[in-house]
Amino acid sequence: MAASPPPTPRQRHLRPSDLRAAAQLATQATLGVVGIAEGVHQAVRQRIGLPAGEAPERAGGLTGRVYGAIRGVARGVGAGIDGVLHSVLPLFDDPAHGGQDSPGREAVVAAINGVLGDRLAAMGNALAQPMEWRQGERVLPTRQAERFDRALQGARPHLLLMVHGLCMNDTQWRRGGHDHTEVLSEALRATPLRLRYNSGLRIATNGRELAHQLERVLTLWPLPVQGITIVGHSMGGLVARSAVHEARRAGYRWPDLLKHLVFLGTPHHGAPLERAGHGADLLLGSSPFSAPLARLGRLRSAGIVDLRYGHLRHPDEGRMDEPLPLPDGVACFGVAACLAPRRGLLAERLVGDGLVPLRSALGEHDEPARRLAFARGSLRVVYRTGHLDLLSSPLVAEQLRQWLSAVPALSAA
Repeated sequence: MAASPPPTPRQRHLRPSDLRAAAQLATQATLGVVGIAEGVHQAVRQRIGLPAGEAPERAGGLTGRVYGAIRGVARGVGAGIDGVLHSVLPLFDDPAHGGQDSPGREAVVAAINGVLGDRLAAMGNALAQPMEWRQGERVLPTRQAERFDRALQGARPHLLLMVHGLCMNDTQWRRGGHDHTEVLSEALRATPLRLRYNSGLRIATNGRELAHQLERVLTLWPLPVQGITIVGHSMGGLVARSAVHEARRAGYRWPDLLKHLVFLGTPHHGAPLERAGHGADLLLGSSPFSAPLARLGRLRSAGIVDLRYGHLRHPDEGRMDEPLPLPDGVACFGVAACLAPRRGLLAERLVGDGLVPLRSALGEHDEPARRLAFARGSLRVVYRTGHLDLLSSPLVAEQLRQWLSAVPALSAA
């Protein structure tokens, strides 16, 4: 009798811990709505000439006590629910038997992190995505050398790292049945790894953490690393540039092994998506009655805000807007997409790929100090292509293969 096929691993669309995470978000949302209502209340009082009280956005007297009582009840109920779930959920949430997360759940969690990731991390919410190194569907344990060595498969002297973009995760490198990871790992004879991270955190925060973790991975690699290639899609390219900057500031050794940086639709000089949100903030803030509603617009995460101008430096440098050139000694390549056809220069400049302007993806800028000095022949524009289509375009795959195959591949161990 023929052996029956192995059972398909059970997938879960929800974890028991998601209930606690949702309860925390609901409590914060309730407090936020109360704050908006109180702010509008105070704006009306000031408009008709009534005293605003000690704090302009906080009501005083009996009204203030009512708002305070509502906040207290919301916090109390939230804390009670959180405490109960904290005690009960471990009885139901067994990671060893819970099954793999479904692609749908992973996509939703990635999107939530992109929009609210900094707030999730600040409140210790279970939905906050930690930075992880992944090979296929496996998470590589980067804290223990023995476990890392057992989990890693096919180690070669060249490491290929794929870094996803905003509101995405590592599984979304595969699109339309195609995955650039496979093309590039073959061209470089490299071991491919993928990064998963919280794209709602500051770009420089993720850059600093990536710089630290990549240095750690080098110490765990079972054979000497001779070369590193990093490919970033959209925000992932900014995170990679920031990581190189942070690693050199910290004196890490891996930047000396970095051979290639590849950017796919990376908004080097910012993206209009966040700028539109910033404009909405200004419009809402122009009226005392609508000003409290501007808080809704500020729900954008720090990662999205950093996309406004493509900030790569950490705030502790005190100069976030200072230009950061491409790293010396690294072969840098960039692909920009444009929804418009090849003809029509004005349309190309205005449309871009739907999310990132063409000039931003090419590193062009009116200020000479901010222009990125890509080498001749290291930039490519693909037309009639959207931002996400960069991940599945045959033209992009072939261009990347040609660029990276032109450099002699390292011999495999």
